[in-house]
Amino acid sequence: MAELTRDDVAHLAGLARIALDEAELDRMVGELGVILESVAKVSEVAGEDVPPMSHPLPLTNVTRPDEVRPSLSAAEALSGAPAQEEQRFSVPRILDED
Repeated sequence: MAELTRDDVAHLAGLARIALDEAELDRMVGELGVILESVAKVSEVAGEDVPPMSHPLPLTNVTRPDEVRPSLSAAEALSGAPAQEEQRFSVPRILDED
């Protein structure tokens, strides 16, 4: 892989519209170089026989089952509301109907 130059970093910063001073450009040459080397190593390891995946470990759904449980009544939930209408919170309109 070709070495990353200071001009390459300045060009990338310009494309991303990021203002970098001289010291930051020098530091980013090394940091971006390490990132590119790491990506190259991962690309070498991945083979045709390895299926793509989003996570290294299998995921399981950790949500609880949807069961009816005792909760507040509508009147209890709305008891502290400054305004209510038809068993719902009433809020001021912020958008016109246009």
